[in-house]
Amino acid sequence: MGLTCRQLEYRYPGSDDWVFQNLSFCLDRPGFHSLFGPSGVGKTSLARVISGDIHGFGGNLDPGKIKTVLYTYNQERLPGWSSVERHLVGMTPPGRDGLRHELVETFGLGPIMGQTFSQLSLGQQNRINLLRYLLQDFDLMIMDESLANVDERSKETILLKIKALFCDRYFLYISHNLIEVARFCDRIFLFRGKGKSPQAITFTGLDTRLDHPCEKADLDRVLLEIMNAG
Repeated sequence: MGLTCRQLEYRYPGSDDWVFQNLSFCLDRPGFHSLFGPSGVGKTSLARVISGDIHGFGGNLDPGKIKTVLYTYNQERLPGWSSVERHLVGMTPPGRDGLRHELVETFGLGPIMGQTFSQLSLGQQNRINLLRYLLQDFDLMIMDESLANVDERSKETILLKIKALFCDRYFLYISHNLIEVARFCDRIFLFRGKGKSPQAITFTGLDTRLDHPCEKADLDRVLLEIMNAG
């Protein structure tokens, strides 16, 4: 069994308002899952609770088999003075040069390996940031808008490769793109507005993979289910 959250609740120190309350869900199998919902409902706060960056929450958080959690997010700080290649080589654990080369090709980063981070677009920086995390050991990776500012075609290529290479790991993907979430994610945990009960509802996405394409009729059905529940 993977991660289980039971009746989680959290509010910022000094605040009387709950960020989320009575929140329960379970990651019962590896795969590509999602935290989805409008801004301000607590997705990032929950991600930081799961990653261990936030303490002082109520309820029970049982990691199960998950020992190592990595949290990657949009526009993380990168060393502006370093070249992309030097940084990625330095971040690569022993024995994973082949994986690095494969990800560099998939992420479309080959032509910019000699450039410094200060010369890159936000989308290029986000791709490099995500790549360096994928080279590390992890059981669960939380991707909080990690592919923001990346074009849709590149994003699809990257997500399909991640799902193929890391099918035995757990992922929690945070995005505001409903079509993207419905297409690529397995379990979708929909966060609803404050005051709604339950605060999170679980849906089954299409879990699109290289060997499991998405049918338009199925996509329309899932989109309608989620929109009606929000």
